[in-house]
Amino acid sequence: MGDLARTRFFAALAAVSTVGAGLGIRAVGSGDVAKYGGDALYTVLVYALVVLALPRARPVVAASGALAFSWAVELFQLTGLPAEWAGRGALARLVLGSTFNVPDLLWYAVGAAACWAVHTSLRTTARRTADPAPPADPPRRTVRRTVL
Repeated sequence: MGDLARTRFFAALAAVSTVGAGLGIRAVGSGDVAKYGGDALYTVLVYALVVLALPRARPVVAASGALAFSWAVELFQLTGLPAEWAGRGALARLVLGSTFNVPDLLWYAVGAAACWAVHTSLRTTARRTADPAPPADPPRRTVRRTVL
């Protein structure tokens, strides 16, 4: 399996796992833990989808994109449209939420930072195992010239 295919596979696996974790945290948890954990996982899911679509994206670019999208959705809630649409369907409520909440912005950043850290660590580890240290350069011969 090539590098891009492997990256996409793990991004898809991360997306599916994140959806499962999000549903699990809502089913088991309650209150702030479920709410803010869900917020962080929302950005983790967006991050995984960014990497799935753009497997060559650097972790900082994927994290920035996921965070920007999450913040944009949260700020869009100030218009009142997501709340209106949430009343019409569960999918709109899951994707867009319904009401603006300032702490959500922080928890989206937590999710993006966690993804950046894990992705950066995985890339660094993969590079170290794929590219062993190059052999040392042979000693250089020095040539002395005499001026006549």
